Amino acid sequence: MKSIAIVGVGLIGGSFGLALRKAGFAGPILGVSSARSIDAAVACGAIDRGATLEEAAGTCDVVFLSQPISGILETLRRLDPLVRPQTLVTDAGSTKQAIVDEAARSLRRCVFLGGHPMAGKAVRGVAEGDADLFRGRPWILTADIDHPFRGWIGAIGAREIILDAVRHDRLVAWASHLPQLASTALASIIAEGQPEAAQIAGPGLLDTTRLAMGSYDLWRDILETNAHEISAALDAYIGKLQALRGNVAAEFEQAGAFARSLRDRG
Repeated sequence: MKSIAIVGVGLIGGSFGLALRKAGFAGPILGVSSARSIDAAVACGAIDRGATLEEAAGTCDVVFLSQPISGILETLRRLDPLVRPQTLVTDAGSTKQAIVDEAARSLRRCVFLGGHPMAGKAVRGVAEGDADLFRGRPWILTADIDHPFRGWIGAIGAREIILDAVRHDRLVAWASHLPQLASTALASIIAEGQPEAAQIAGPGLLDTTRLAMGSYDLWRDILETNAHEISAALDAYIGKLQALRGNVAAEFEQAGAFARSLRDRG
């Protein structure tokens, strides 16, 4: 990998640029984004300069799409005539099947590798970029292809995992999308039913409602492109909530063991 274009220089794109520089990447990093984001990204060192999509795709050997999912899909439809042959196009979209399918339809002159770094923050924008955002976090790829880009995933401290797009979307519905919706529902029901509970809130409520601060503008695309798997996860969660009226002790034991196992991994 000699040069990279980051299309969508927000939190993820900016953090990736910062992480590459920290890991020793010396090639040019171009950014395709709004003028405001480009200025902020150059100022913090996440990219070298801004460029049009046409220039960036035509000069860089890796194109990293880190837009919202709808933006990634739109860019995939435009890229094929712009890229050089054998350019690697990869992405950071939170769902994969719609993106992988669109890439198969739209890209003929280049290589596509679907990706999803399992990292983020409640806040958005390149100003929140962090060179260590991906350290210790899974970076999911949808195919096992040989390309130098994969070496940089390890160099920035991420853990590579290979999953096909269908299995990825099923698993993230449970590991990411369901927790977001559970947190959103909890904050919403308290706001509607007992808003005065905020006066006595302790760390438990703060912890469990942290994800509720996520932006619907970001989550809209996720919910639309993974609706089937999310619906199945929600059905199971609703059933589990109903079951809590019964054998609560067993649920605490199982849940506690799983929660401890998650923390032991980190």
